Amino acid sequence: MGRWKTGLFLLLLTVASVLIHGYHPYAEDAEIYLPGVERILNPALFPTGQEFFLSHASMTLFPRLVAWSIRVTHLSLETALFAWHLVSIFLFLLACWQLTCILFSTARARWSSVCLIAALLTIPVAATALYVMDEYLNPRNLAAFGAVFAVARVLDGKYVRTGLWIVFTACIHPLMWVFPLSFCALWMMLRQFERCPGTEKKTGLGPAPVGCLVVMSIPFAVNAGSAYHEAAKMHTYFFLQDWKWYEWLGILAPLTLLMWFSKIAQKQQMTLLEQGCRTFSIYGAIYVFVSLVIDLPAPFETLARLQPMRSLHLLYVFLFVSLGGLVGEYVLKDRPWRWLALFVPLSLGMFSVQRSLFRDSEAIEWPNREPRNPWAQAFLWVRRNTPANAVFALNPGYMQALGDDAIGFRCLAQRSRLADLVKDGGVVSMFPPLADTWWEQIQAQSPWDKFQIADFARLHEKYGVSWVVLQQPDATELNCPYQNTTVRVCRLR
Repeated sequence: MGRWKTGLFLLLLTVASVLIHGYHPYAEDAEIYLPGVERILNPALFPTGQEFFLSHASMTLFPRLVAWSIRVTHLSLETALFAWHLVSIFLFLLACWQLTCILFSTARARWSSVCLIAALLTIPVAATALYVMDEYLNPRNLAAFGAVFAVARVLDGKYVRTGLWIVFTACIHPLMWVFPLSFCALWMMLRQFERCPGTEKKTGLGPAPVGCLVVMSIPFAVNAGSAYHEAAKMHTYFFLQDWKWYEWLGILAPLTLLMWFSKIAQKQQMTLLEQGCRTFSIYGAIYVFVSLVIDLPAPFETLARLQPMRSLHLLYVFLFVSLGGLVGEYVLKDRPWRWLALFVPLSLGMFSVQRSLFRDSEAIEWPNREPRNPWAQAFLWVRRNTPANAVFALNPGYMQALGDDAIGFRCLAQRSRLADLVKDGGVVSMFPPLADTWWEQIQAQSPWDKFQIADFARLHEKYGVSWVVLQQPDATELNCPYQNTTVRVCRLR
C-alpha cells in the first residue's frame, strides 16, 4: 500500500476513533492545562489562583505551542483545540503503524494492530488514572505519539532520531519522557549484552535503571506536612500498596502476555517482536520494583508523585500493538467477517462506556456549539457575562457532582476560582509547596452545602470572591442573574 493510501486510511481511522471515543475539550485535566493557553492569549485572565495551573504550564512547551498555533492560524480556541486533538490521534496511529511495520511483515497484521489501538484509545491503563489517549487535548496525548515514535526508531536502530523524539517528548511533558528513555536505554543495553556474551553476568540489569531513578528522585524528596498528606491520600493510584487485587491484574496480566508473545514470536522467527516483548517484560518488572521501593516506606510519601507505574502506559501501547498484529496474522487472516466480528462489538462497547461517563454531554462536543450539559451552560454564561477579574467560589467537589461530566470551571468559564478538591488537589500532589494554600481554601469552603449569607460574605472579605456557583435547589437570598434546572450563578454584593 502506497504512502498516500496509508495516510488516507489512518485519517479515516482517526475520524472513526473520535466517533467511538468522543471529544470533550473541557473535561478532566483540561482544567489544569488549558488555562495556561488561555492566559497566554489573554493575560488579563486569572488574576487569582494562577499557581494551580502555572506550576504545570511552566514545565512544558504545550501552552506556548498551542497558543502560537492559534495566533498564526487565527482560529478560535475551540476550533484549534479540536484540530490539535485530531492531529495528535493521527500522529499516534501513524507512530503505531510505523512500529507495526518493524514488528510484522504482512499488511493484515499491521492493520489489525492499528485498528485494535484505534478501538481501545480510551481503555484505562491499569489503576494509573491514565487512558491510552484522552478524549481531549493535553500534553500526554502529544507525549504519547512522541514516545511511540522513539520506540519505533530505537527498534529500527536509528538512535539519533530516537534521541530527537525523546527530547520532543521531554519538552511536551515533564514526566512521560522518562519512560521511553528508560525503555530505549534498556533495549540498547540488552542488545549490547547479546553482542558481547558474558557481559550480562558481570553487569546487572536492575541497578542501572534503579540507580538512575534514585538520583532523579532526590529533588522530589521533601518534607511534607499534613496538608500535602490530605492531597496525596486522595490519589491512591500513586501508592501501589493501595491497589486492589483486580488492579494488580493490570500489572501481572500484561507482563504474562508479553512473555507469552515473546515465545510465540520466537517460534515464528519474528526476532524484533520477540526481543521487544522480552525487553518490555523486563522494563515492566523493573518499574514494579521501583514503585514498591518508593511506596512502602512512609517517609518516601512525596516520592510517590514520580508515579513510576505510569510506565505501564507505554507498555500497554506495545502490548496492544503486539496483540493486534498476532490476532490479525493468525486469527483474523483474510476473512472479512472475522474482522467485523471482532472490531464492531469492541467499538460499540467502547462507545457505550464513554457515553456512560459523559451521559449529560454530547458524544462529540463540536467546536463553537452550545453545550448540552447544564453545568457547561452555566460556565459558558459566566465567560460571556462576568468581568475577567471576577473571582468565583463553588463546591470544592463540583467535578464529582452528578451530571457534571468532570467539566472544568476554570478552563471553560475562563475565570478565577478558589481551589477545588479534585484537580487542584492533583496539582498539590505533584507540587507540595502549594499544599498549605490549597488546604486553607478547601477548609474555607467547607461544608459548602451548609453555607449561608454570612459564609459567602466571609469568602468575599478574605479572598475577594465576587460570584458563586450553586447547585439547585439551594435556597439563598443572593442575586442570581443566571439559573437553569441544575445550576445557578449568583453575585455577591
